[in-house]
Amino acid sequence: MNSAQTRIDPALQAGNRKPMAGYQAQHFLWQADGPVATITLNRPDRKNPLTFDSYAELRDLFHQLQWASDIKAVVVTGAGGNFCSGGDVHEIIGPLVQLKAPELLMFTRMTGALVKAMRACPQPIVAAIDGVCAGAGAIISMASDLRLGTARAKVAFLFNRVGLAGCDMGACAMLPRIIGQGRASELLYTGRVLGGEEAERWGYFNRLCAPEEVLAQARQLAAELAAGPSFANGITKTMLHQEWSMTIDQAIEAEAQAQAICMLTEDFSRAYHAFVAKQKPVFQGD
Repeated sequence: MNSAQTRIDPALQAGNRKPMAGYQAQHFLWQADGPVATITLNRPDRKNPLTFDSYAELRDLFHQLQWASDIKAVVVTGAGGNFCSGGDVHEIIGPLVQLKAPELLMFTRMTGALVKAMRACPQPIVAAIDGVCAGAGAIISMASDLRLGTARAKVAFLFNRVGLAGCDMGACAMLPRIIGQGRASELLYTGRVLGGEEAERWGYFNRLCAPEEVLAQARQLAAELAAGPSFANGITKTMLHQEWSMTIDQAIEAEAQAQAICMLTEDFSRAYHAFVAKQKPVFQGD
């Protein structure tokens, strides 16, 4: 394919592709190593709780990642041996009890928008989970594509324990699809802690790692995904999400269309020519 065919109009590029490696985070840590970015929730003295500000910034960041030209996979983790303890009791829970319905709905829609943005961004998200992973922290891990955990990790969808319903940020839709309806019901009705080994048996964790290795292994997995056909990976993520609301026949047709589009990519051609030459393909995401 010649350069005239592959050249992107500058106006189209400016509006739809932009570098994100240099993003300057305000309420958590952001580190880009090549095509892999790591988000670290960084309030270790309180087990990395979320605030109104960090919720909003995470929502906006994942939304912007839809147009990132340089980030191909994302790792989410927490500092100091814990993932995230959920919404900050003093900075979120306390103010919420003083609000009326319109403002409360503003908040719950904002938190739900974070999950929507995580599912809409094309990059695979790998959660590296150690220690406490509770409330909204459990939701962020749930909304990730892959979860690496430790035996000492403690996952808790504890909304019931604070007088709230388990239907928070999409939990009643997503959690049953990960671990099954009965197991999800148990966690959402009781708010009990799901330990690391049980989480792996239930399929919530993709694998268990030593605490000192979980972040490194998550980054390694993310790097492997980033080195793959990133456009096709984005299509896979899209279809995994969209097919929840499709019939089997609709899903088969949608996948036929999606796969035909992937067959037009240069990565598909590279894979074929590499196979013929008995070489490993080098994917470029186009």
